[in-house]
Amino acid sequence: MGMSVGASGGGGGRRGGRRRGGKRAPVSEINVTPLVDVMLVLLIIFMVAAPMMTVGVPIDLPETRASAMNSDTQPITISVNPQGAIYLQEQPIALEEVVPKLQAIATTGYNERIYVRGDTAAAYGTVMKVMAQISAAGYKNIGLVTLQEQDK
Repeated sequence: MGMSVGASGGGGGRRGGRRRGGKRAPVSEINVTPLVDVMLVLLIIFMVAAPMMTVGVPIDLPETRASAMNSDTQPITISVNPQGAIYLQEQPIALEEVVPKLQAIATTGYNERIYVRGDTAAAYGTVMKVMAQISAAGYKNIGLVTLQEQDK
């Protein structure tokens, strides 16, 4: 009863010996090279596509020396274009509809972060009317969006 489990008679171990029938056993190791290749390609695609996924209303933002804000959640964005049209995210709305629509989509109530984007050619009064409507409704976290000023 002195039988050895690991020994295969006459040929040695798994790698060094000859096998009967000339067939190779299937390799049970996972080849991760294709997985890494696919992941790198996806990473490059997302790095290129991410800057293009910003709010779609074309606005020429003013430049300031203020530093960028860190944020964990996506804020609600209200834009005012040069013609004075108001957009909530990417949907055009009237000034009177700003507060009811905000109340409908605000997930954290009056603590929701709201960013107002005003074009440099937009009327200052229109941007201030939008901010006044939001502030009068009770929202506390209202910010103006600008671009970082470039040194010339």
